[in-house]
Amino acid sequence: MRRKAGVAAGACAALVLAGATGVTAWRYAGDDGRPVGTWHEAPGIARTPVSAGQAERPNPASPGAARLDEAVPGEAKGDVVAPAPERSTPEQSAAEDGPAAERPLESGAVDGRQRVGELLRVDRLLGYLSRSPRKETFSYPGASYVKLHFKRMAMLPGDYLTVSNADGTESYRYDAPKVTETRTIDKWAMSVTGDTAVLEMHRAVNPLGVGDLLGTLGVGVDRVARGFSRTEQERQPESQLSPPGRTGREESVCGSDTSSDAVCYRSADPVAYTKSKAIARLLINGTELCTGWRVGIKNRMLTNNHCFTSSSEAYDTEVWFNYQCATCGGYDVFRPTKVWGKQVLSTDHTYDYTLFTVDDFEAVKKFGFLELDAARPAKNQELYVPQHPAGEPTRIAGSLGEKAGNCSVTNPGYTGYTAGSDVAYYCDTEGGSSGSPVLSRKTNKVVALHHFGGCPNSGVRGDLLLTKLRSLL
Repeated sequence: MRRKAGVAAGACAALVLAGATGVTAWRYAGDDGRPVGTWHEAPGIARTPVSAGQAERPNPASPGAARLDEAVPGEAKGDVVAPAPERSTPEQSAAEDGPAAERPLESGAVDGRQRVGELLRVDRLLGYLSRSPRKETFSYPGASYVKLHFKRMAMLPGDYLTVSNADGTESYRYDAPKVTETRTIDKWAMSVTGDTAVLEMHRAVNPLGVGDLLGTLGVGVDRVARGFSRTEQERQPESQLSPPGRTGREESVCGSDTSSDAVCYRSADPVAYTKSKAIARLLINGTELCTGWRVGIKNRMLTNNHCFTSSSEAYDTEVWFNYQCATCGGYDVFRPTKVWGKQVLSTDHTYDYTLFTVDDFEAVKKFGFLELDAARPAKNQELYVPQHPAGEPTRIAGSLGEKAGNCSVTNPGYTGYTAGSDVAYYCDTEGGSSGSPVLSRKTNKVVALHHFGGCPNSGVRGDLLLTKLRSLL
């Protein structure tokens, strides 16, 4: 279903979102670098680490919707269901008992991913019978995005679906499967930015009304991922960042936050700004996120193993490029280019990496790529870190000429999941920064794959990753 999806975006159209703390107007343009929106409410992410296990009061979202994240994992609880956590391998369990288990994973969720939304149970059906609706609207006031999950997609050949935002300026098409299926499926649609998603069935010519006689056909939606508003995200307690055994006082912003919007460096540090274009915001399972980035000239992306490990997870992960503010300290936001993950080529828990590919690679080639540095990092080597902290538009930690001078290598042989695997630094990061590239200011190559917070923060050494991955790059 997903491989047939296409995207259409109108130029300079307006979508207004009414949120709890402000109004967001998205003016969609092409991918030519023009501003396309304001960021007061959407994407709705405050710079605060959160926990996937932290319950929040139900939001008065859509009538008939029940939250899915307050149940016992893997068990039904009325209309509420929570997904079962991933099981650790013996190797993972052993590694997690080592030194690294005492430091917080950067993304703050139970499994190391930053939580940015909630799952809601719904029961909507677009059918072929005359009494069945052909359009459904899913509206959740203040939501930063809406993402639909299909349990059924039984359509006649030539028919198709669209999932759009409120005014149709962001729209994705899903064609009927070549073979009509009536069984249960498990498919996510691409998210739409804002608090409303409109699902519509488009019918081909229907001679003699045969489709209206087929009551077994139809499209069913059973879940919706609703992105948190900024206010909701701010309510999440920062202490949830820490796994058991820690004090709960660890932070990843070391002192005052000196990171800035990537665009702030467009003139002052054009190389760093250009390099930041190669990173992407990863929306995983509809409600969690990490950061990823293009590595090398081929279709290759790198993120953390604790973000995801399998092709099936990659397949349902959204990869957002060019999600950046248009002006320094302002609210205009470039329109992101969204593609899907495709295939995991290699993954490793000890070195906390996952190498994967994306669908529609041609759409993202223009954003450039980064390279792993073959040289081992040196102490006091100056660094900078482009990232999506807490899901925000791209920010860069480690400004050129920073007075504090804290964004540099403090320990080139730091212990991560194994002795000497990491590089330690005090560059500011937060939940959602997991998987970010840590670049040398001297070479502009990646010297570490960020994964741990705790001040010092740390990332897996780039030279070790290059040795392991060279044949795949």
